[in-house]
Amino acid sequence: MPFNPTRLTLARKRRGLTKTELAKRIGVDLRTITAYEAGEYPPHEDTLGGLSRQLQFPLGFFSGDDVEEPQPDAASFRALSRMTARQRDMALSQGALAVHLSRWLEERYELPPPALPDLSRESDAESAAAALRAAWGLGQLSIRNMIHLLEAKGVRVFSLSVEAREVDAFSMWRGDTPYVFLNTVKSAEHGRFDAAHELGHLVLHKHGSPQGRDAERQADAFASAFLMPRGSILANAPRFPTLQELIRLKKTWTTSVSAVNYRLHALGLLSDWHYRTLCIEMVKRKYHVSEPEGAARETSLVLSKLLLDLYQHHRISRTRIAEELHLSPGELDGLLFGLVISGLPGGRTGSPSAKSADLARVK
Repeated sequence: MPFNPTRLTLARKRRGLTKTELAKRIGVDLRTITAYEAGEYPPHEDTLGGLSRQLQFPLGFFSGDDVEEPQPDAASFRALSRMTARQRDMALSQGALAVHLSRWLEERYELPPPALPDLSRESDAESAAAALRAAWGLGQLSIRNMIHLLEAKGVRVFSLSVEAREVDAFSMWRGDTPYVFLNTVKSAEHGRFDAAHELGHLVLHKHGSPQGRDAERQADAFASAFLMPRGSILANAPRFPTLQELIRLKKTWTTSVSAVNYRLHALGLLSDWHYRTLCIEMVKRKYHVSEPEGAARETSLVLSKLLLDLYQHHRISRTRIAEELHLSPGELDGLLFGLVISGLPGGRTGSPSAKSADLARVK
């Protein structure tokens, strides 16, 4: 198949390289890389081999249909102001590969259809969180597994492998399908909050830009209210909580101790002085670095079941999937939460009303 210049651009961005840097690595001038990516002419066979080695993408990746990269303004990034363009492009290009993988899976399986309401007209984030809990029949219960809940509601959830603290999570809509990407380097509690934060973007900002300080504040407020509903907080909060009591309370909702502290203060259950005192004590104990009495990390149930079915019934391994997508096994693993085919690791308990996703084979 003929060389596809858009795939070269995507591969370069995925590796965090500028055109100048890539040109130096393969021993050509900048104008040559620019011409390749503009589609003026294709690289010679030996040059294409050099591009493949430097970018760590198989030769077959550089031909085939376009793998469309999401536009920056279509995706939510929590720390966009601190993020470099290089980091943003690395994340967006991985998002494009995730969509590529998701469509490959959807050709073979019937995945849960999206069931996310548009809550952009809700008066505030607290009301939106309550409305979504009501729509999904969650009541005031703690959500056992955020990833399982999202997947049961048709959200495609993938892991994010960009080694930068500024890139912790992002979400986007591709047509009518919602996607969430979660960095797995954070604690389980922070990962759950990130998942709820991105859910907030998906239901609050589908028809507008999910970026900017106001949008981030809304998504944070949504996540806090969704994970720790007002009624549950009021039923469990002590009158004058100590730090040890906050650590006990956080296990009720599987959130970070700082998130519980913030939520109690936001609901008027902590004075400003009490809130700041607890914040200072948490910093002294370095709870912002290491979450006390941390929970088990959540992972994907849908991807686990798909990998297992592909291997057990069709002898399609992860290596075979990577070959069909023209990706390296490492690139594929970067989307799959480090799952292994021999079992269903991580988070076996389901979320309230989040039944195990029904996956029907269609091909």
